Amino acid sequence: MSDTDSFIEEVSEEVRRDRLYGLLRRYGWIAVVAVLALVGGAAFNEWNKAQARAQAESAGDAIIAALEANAPAARVEALESVRAQDITQGAKAVVALLQAAEQSVDGDAGGAQGALESIASDGSLPEIYRQIASFKAASRADGNLSVADRRIRLEALSAPGTSLRLLATEQLALLDIDAGDTDAALEKLQGIVVDAEVTAGLRQRASQLIIALGAEPDTLIGQN
Repeated sequence: MSDTDSFIEEVSEEVRRDRLYGLLRRYGWIAVVAVLALVGGAAFNEWNKAQARAQAESAGDAIIAALEANAPAARVEALESVRAQDITQGAKAVVALLQAAEQSVDGDAGGAQGALESIASDGSLPEIYRQIASFKAASRADGNLSVADRRIRLEALSAPGTSLRLLATEQLALLDIDAGDTDAALEKLQGIVVDAEVTAGLRQRASQLIIALGAEPDTLIGQN
């Protein structure tokens, strides 16, 4: 019985082995293709990352070189050539913001305002860049926006959940001060001071404005 059982087990093992080899011959190519796809996908992903990194580094080097020009007008021209390169939309937005800043330094208020407006209205750009451009355009006292238009934009940017809400609120408070509405300005500034997300620098500026407007210092107790 022992020899018979051993023989049966050997035969069964051979049958299972033959079946396994048969399955491998029939379907083994699927496993090979799957492995190749995984390896190829990983390699392609790494290649894409390397390309993106190289592109970002190249754009950064070009921006630094452009900003090293002596005159603001030359820097604006150099940055324009950077924008014409094959860089990401985000990088183009950053370059455009830098151009607007240089135009402002050069005394070209209209050019700076136009550059900011073009960024703010460009739907192909990431939202954060559009918000930054809109904020800068609305914050310019020398731009072509009326006070009413500036206030409308800043109120939109100061809505809960927006990235620049506290900075926009600060600018709204400054508009209130210019309009002589001290109470409204103090209300906005106090809201900034006690906000959990306020930065140290912004809290300090708001606190200084509150004191300058004649508010009691004890309104700032506990805000360090």
